[in-house]
Amino acid sequence: MYLMRVGAVGAEKPVVRVDDSSYVDVSDLVTDFDEFFFGSGGVASLAEPVAERIAAGATESFGDQRIGAPIARPHQILCIGLNYRDHAAETGQAVPDEPILFTKSPNTLVGPNDDIRIPRGSTKPDWEVELGIVIGSRTSYLDSPADARAVIAGYVLVNDVSERAFQMERGGQWSKGKSAETFNPAGPWLATPDEIPDVLDLGMTLDVNGVRRQTGNTKTMVFDPYFIVHHLSQFMVLEPGDLINTGTPPGVGMGFQPQVWLQAGDVVELSIDRLGTARQNVIGPR
Repeated sequence: MYLMRVGAVGAEKPVVRVDDSSYVDVSDLVTDFDEFFFGSGGVASLAEPVAERIAAGATESFGDQRIGAPIARPHQILCIGLNYRDHAAETGQAVPDEPILFTKSPNTLVGPNDDIRIPRGSTKPDWEVELGIVIGSRTSYLDSPADARAVIAGYVLVNDVSERAFQMERGGQWSKGKSAETFNPAGPWLATPDEIPDVLDLGMTLDVNGVRRQTGNTKTMVFDPYFIVHHLSQFMVLEPGDLINTGTPPGVGMGFQPQVWLQAGDVVELSIDRLGTARQNVIGPR
């Protein structure tokens, strides 16, 4: 199943994607794709009514409607740093022995085609195509990585936008370079695990102004999604609807010589196999 949210900012309605042009409206069945929905077995409850509506032809057209992030604002956005060996190498940092964790403000979440706004004082805004994990049930102290499979609601395409000067040169935690408004475009859809034959073999790309910058595959992750969820569950309670960004392959602007940074007027296009494509225009500060 492919969960989506369509409509104006703050007025998105939950739908289930049928194909590139149509969807089933489920806003009469669920309020939103939020903590309550995921935590109460909402995905399973939609299977039968969605199938019935598709069979009856009760579908609607996307048309030119805005696509929102496929989940409502989560309880938390957790991020894993340096999770691809070749990305660690391009940044001149060691491959970590265990996952590097930082947080990102939940209000960074925007739709897959919404603008990326460069924050005030920014000098080094950067891009990162990433696989996002959405948690499906309240989780802590998992016994093994294998147990993580049962608590993952699905996967989503994410751009973990970063401001490297804020992140690396201003002291403190990485979160300062990760939490500006619009810094977490996500979607267009959340794919439930049954739609992903092998989450450890998904191709990833990111272009800036039509120039390929990132090419990668989830099979080169240092820590796979199941390990990550198990690991995080040893340190905190994961809530339904929480989003985990799992790291980026090589090709970020920081890794080029000379370095390349986003500028107002740029267009970022990114994709992950089975998770769709996204396109963001970069705009200047408020």
